[in-house]
Amino acid sequence: MTMTDPVADMLTRVRNALKASHEQVDIPSSKIKINIANVLKSEGYIRNFKIITDGRHRLIRIFLKYDEAGVPVIGGVKRVSKPSCRVYAGYDEIPKVLNGYGVNIISTSKGLMTDREARKMRVGGEILCSLW
Repeated sequence: MTMTDPVADMLTRVRNALKASHEQVDIPSSKIKINIANVLKSEGYIRNFKIITDGRHRLIRIFLKYDEAGVPVIGGVKRVSKPSCRVYAGYDEIPKVLNGYGVNIISTSKGLMTDREARKMRVGGEILCSLW
């Protein structure tokens, strides 16, 4: 069976693993998912990730991050742009998440980046998801 929204599947797997207090989660690999994991790591939402080749399949293993009390660093994840309803914004129209405490991941012509980087580079694009 084909998957209609692999990015939403990735975010749901991460959200479910955080609720179950797992240390890591495995996700089927693709270029956009690797780029999203790279942004999550650079922003400090996850500890690390690595790409695992399991025979014919490639997986992304994401190591989740918790604070000293065991509370997940990622408080919430929301898919903004969906295959049925794409959401685009110019660099001056990109909304802030929780007054700047959260981050939007945006697909631009210069690659995947956070909303802060997109505003700084003055590029707009498709708002993939929001994290806080």
